[in-house]
Amino acid sequence: MYHYKIGIPASEHDNFVKQNALINILQTSAWQEVKSDWQHERLGIYKEETLVAVASILIRSLPLGYKMFYISRGPILDYKDTELLEFVLQSIKSYARSKRAVFVMFDSSICISQTLIGQEKIEYPENLAIIDSLKKLGAKWSGLTSDMGDTIQPRVQAKIYKENFGEDVLSKSTKQAIRTARNKGIEIQVGGLELLDSFSALMKKTEQRKDIHLRNQDYYRKLLDSFKDHSYITLATLDLSKRSQELALQLEKNKSKLERFTDSTKPSKVQEHLKEKERIEEELTFLQDYIDKGYTNAPLSATLVVEFGHSSVNLYAGMDDDFKRYNAPILTWYETARYAFERGILWQNLGGIENNLDGGLYRFKANFNPTIEEYLGEFTLATHPLYTLLRFALNLRTKLRKRNHRK
Repeated sequence: MYHYKIGIPASEHDNFVKQNALINILQTSAWQEVKSDWQHERLGIYKEETLVAVASILIRSLPLGYKMFYISRGPILDYKDTELLEFVLQSIKSYARSKRAVFVMFDSSICISQTLIGQEKIEYPENLAIIDSLKKLGAKWSGLTSDMGDTIQPRVQAKIYKENFGEDVLSKSTKQAIRTARNKGIEIQVGGLELLDSFSALMKKTEQRKDIHLRNQDYYRKLLDSFKDHSYITLATLDLSKRSQELALQLEKNKSKLERFTDSTKPSKVQEHLKEKERIEEELTFLQDYIDKGYTNAPLSATLVVEFGHSSVNLYAGMDDDFKRYNAPILTWYETARYAFERGILWQNLGGIENNLDGGLYRFKANFNPTIEEYLGEFTLATHPLYTLLRFALNLRTKLRKRNHRK
């Protein structure tokens, strides 16, 4: 009744993913193009002539001619159809063995709970039951991991749904941050390759600030090219001369008021204006330093978004921490989501957050009234007797790399 095919057409594969509730850009043919440093294949499961499941498989070589398979946010199918699920896993294992793959990892975006910020958690116990089905079919489950780095893809993510988005639903502090950014002259541009240099420069600054290794400009270009017409950069900039002129006018008004004060003026009012004068002069000095170095329009913050079907993902974001007083990231992320919904997107994934909902990523992304979604996590199918030994060696190498990177 069921049969599978290798190398199904990209259009057929993508149309199936696009119409499925588990839609994810990591299961698209365009993502395979982005991951050009991996081998890849598209597997389709058919019931008679109808496509009922797909898997976009990334393939990486291991020592001694072996391979590993990774199905990121897949495979895509109805996991509650146990007969279909069994055939899908059997087919993947069969293909993996034919390619000398030692194991297959997969982490479908099956949601086990959702929490809209400020509201009660909604749990989906019926999806937890899928774990038992996968275990019975030989898949080893990673468990409900507690650390964000325990899985390749974050197990807990923040999503903004269109119906929950708008400036009116944001917290008082977030609204104030957006107003501050606008009042200080932050300008927002949305574009593509023409903004890539500025975006890449901000990502490099983010690397240095966080002491982490991110992607290079060629990789970001590949993303924009692979998802052509369905990707964009949102860039926040500041016209330094214009802002300096505005501040000079503010300083002139401030000094004029101070000169009109008399001995009867309340001391608190005098102190307030003196502090304002000090703040304006400090910012003017800060901007003049950049102007003297030849800067005219400074990039402060940026995001890179990819769309697929009715979904979009805020994949990368960078900022210049020297300009953090301008609150550019808050405005940038807000305008990024607003633009997505204007284009007909139904939800935007803001990416991973700390599993315990207590960290910098969570606190920043909570500004945008997201829904926190918790997924099942990773599963592994062993497809070769050497699995245990090779997996141990891979885990050891990963730990050593992390340790060396921290040094």
